[in-house]
Amino acid sequence: MSTVTAPDDLRAQAASALLASNRRRRRIRRWIAIGTLPLTLAALLFVGKLLSMYAFAHQSISAYVVDDFSASESAARGQEFLNWFEPYKAPFNVGTALAGAERLPEARAKLEESLDLATGLEVCSVRINLALVIERMGDAARADGDGATAAQLYGDALTVTTEMPEECDSEEAQQQSSDPSRDMQDSKDGLEDRLKQKQQEQEQEQPSDQEEQPQDQPEPQPSEDKLEELKDKLEQGTQERDQQQGGDEPGSGTDRPW
Repeated sequence: MSTVTAPDDLRAQAASALLASNRRRRRIRRWIAIGTLPLTLAALLFVGKLLSMYAFAHQSISAYVVDDFSASESAARGQEFLNWFEPYKAPFNVGTALAGAERLPEARAKLEESLDLATGLEVCSVRINLALVIERMGDAARADGDGATAAQLYGDALTVTTEMPEECDSEEAQQQSSDPSRDMQDSKDGLEDRLKQKQQEQEQEQPSDQEEQPQDQPEPQPSEDKLEELKDKLEQGTQERDQQQGGDEPGSGTDRPW
C-alpha cells in the first residue's frame, strides 16, 4: 500500500527546496558580482578619468586666460595621472602654462614631449606653440647679446614650423585648434616670415672670421744693403771705443759684447 504524505510534510519539503534554491541563486549572484568587479571598477575609473580630464583642462584654460599661469600649470599637471586618453594634451597644456610664466626652456621640453605623443592633426597646434616658445628663447638670447645662440634658436623654430604637415592648412585642423579664434595658416605664415627675418638679421650682425680673429702681420725684413750698413756702423763704433779706452798701447784692446 502506498502511503500518503501529510500536508505538513509537503510544506516542509517545499520550504526546504525554496531555501536551497535561494541559496543557489545568492551564490550565483555573489560569484557574478566577484567576476564582474574588475569590469565595474574599470568602468568607474574610465568615467572618473574622463570627468577629471575635462575638469582639469577647464581649470587650466580658465587660469591661463586670467594670466594665473601657476594655477594653470598645476591644473594641467593633474591631467598627467593615468594619461591614457589624448596623451599629448597634458604636456601640451603644461608647456603652454610654463611659456606664459616665461619658463621657456621647461616649456620647450614639455611641448617637445607633447609633439612626440601627438598624431594626425594634433601636431598642428603643438608645432605652432613650440615654434613660438623657441622664438621667444631666441629673443631672450638676442637681448642678452648672444647673437650666435639667437640665430640658432630662430633656425630651430623655423624648422619646427616648416615641417608642419600640409593637413594643418585644412578646415578640419582649424576646428581642432587649441585657439579656434586664431587662424592657423596665418599664424604659420607670419611666424615663418618673422623667423626668417630675425635669423637673417642675426647672421648679418655677426662679424666675419677675419674681423674676429685678425691675422698677425709678419714684420718687414731689412734688405741686404741695410744689413751691411748696420754692420759697418757697429764695427766702426767698436773700434772707436777701443781706441778711447786703450790709447796707442799695443794689446790694450779687449773683445766686448755688442
